[in-house]
Amino acid sequence: MFRFLREWSERRVLERAEIAPAEWEQAFAALPLLDGLDDDECLRLMELTVLFLHRKTFEGARGLEVTRRMQLVIALQACLPILELGLDCYDGWTAVIVYPSGFARAQTFVDEFGIEHEVHEELSGEAWERGPVVLAWDDAARGGYDDGYNPVIHEFAHKLDLLNGDDNGFPPLHADMDAADWSRVFSAGYDDFCRRSELGEDLGIDDYAATAPGEFFAVLSEVFFETPDLLQASYPDIYQQLRRFYRQDPLARLR
Repeated sequence: MFRFLREWSERRVLERAEIAPAEWEQAFAALPLLDGLDDDECLRLMELTVLFLHRKTFEGARGLEVTRRMQLVIALQACLPILELGLDCYDGWTAVIVYPSGFARAQTFVDEFGIEHEVHEELSGEAWERGPVVLAWDDAARGGYDDGYNPVIHEFAHKLDLLNGDDNGFPPLHADMDAADWSRVFSAGYDDFCRRSELGEDLGIDDYAATAPGEFFAVLSEVFFETPDLLQASYPDIYQQLRRFYRQDPLARLR
């Protein structure tokens, strides 16, 4: 009964959506990342985006006015990873906060002498467990250009990772996936990437992936959707795990 009511409600939301074809065209044109989608995938992505905009609120920070075009550009990128997973993966929170550009977060740490320091780190995005996704618009706007950098996908990958309560690079897996295989493949890949990063080897993957296993998963999710050939060449086993997790094959699509 509840499923029927939800599906009925979603149909009404889709029927009442007031997004003009020109608005869709402009948003897709701003995101070459989506060029490889076929007509059915584009339609389903648009429907997911409409429902995403219905369920979530967009709030501008520092006086930023979040326009419909900005909402569409962000939401299309946010919904790409869940194209085959469904919008329920993003349940439990409501707000997307958008800054005009990078924002600072204060962090404290204690050095080896016991002295506490406060540093301010410039961020392009942040995802909180059961809290908002925070994005810098200037980075989000240039995120869909097939260069392996996409802060929107990065932060929403964190949201998927946090579904089991920990941002540790081990999101809830599908029933047909093997947790031991995932752990083995990602652990080996993370150790190898950290080693090669320390040696100064350039794999074309952001060194931020070496920060923590959760960041490794998020960065490689960016690479999976934007430059899948690079991920396949560097870490083919991880590509296959992400292909099974996201239930998409960007390598075949973008070719």
